Amino acid sequence: MNTDLSLMTLILDASFVVKIVMLLLLVASIASWAVIIEKSRLLKQATRAADEFETAFWSGGDLSTLYTEIVHDDVERLGMAGIFESGFREFGRFNEQTAINAEQIVEGSRRSMRVSQMREVDRLEQHLAFLATVGSTSPYVGLFGTVWGIMNSFQSLGNMQSATLALVAPGIAEALIATAMGLFAAIPAVIAFNRYADKVGRLEVRYDTFMEEFSSILQRQAAPRTVPTKESQA
Repeated sequence: MNTDLSLMTLILDASFVVKIVMLLLLVASIASWAVIIEKSRLLKQATRAADEFETAFWSGGDLSTLYTEIVHDDVERLGMAGIFESGFREFGRFNEQTAINAEQIVEGSRRSMRVSQMREVDRLEQHLAFLATVGSTSPYVGLFGTVWGIMNSFQSLGNMQSATLALVAPGIAEALIATAMGLFAAIPAVIAFNRYADKVGRLEVRYDTFMEEFSSILQRQAAPRTVPTKESQA
């Protein structure tokens, strides 16, 4: 007797639980690939934007002019440009006040930049946890489907007086498909998670470095001032 062991036949003949497992893994795989493609586009955009802004920032032009260009740009201010915009805006606002000294001005600008940086990193890290979850759990979900399928196969064999390889092979083969699908969903997700987490970390370091360098520039530009005291006011 010839047994059809084609992939489609094995999937269609699988038990209900194994089919549910395969469906879940298929959905997880499609969703993870959607996240992988979108995250690749987002990180490339963020890296390119950081390169372009650093080129403009260190070109020797006036910072006020650069700030004006960024503010009047219709493009959403994200990444390093958004950090610069928030820091320089706070610097200009605090610098107009005479009741605070240079250190307070720079510290206020630094806090504003830190908030913008945290928002940007959070945006870049979005959905990375999903890739980590798919990569870590999919093999176990597939293994569950395999164990369930093999268990059903041996239960069916227990009702037969004689068992041959032709009777055992289809049940085991369809059960192993679940493990294969689990690995198919997990491997790209793990690779993408590690790669993208490294890229986000590198961008975060670049943002931190820029904030320190920009803070030093603001420290030099902050006009030395003396905060009025009660004695001087008297």
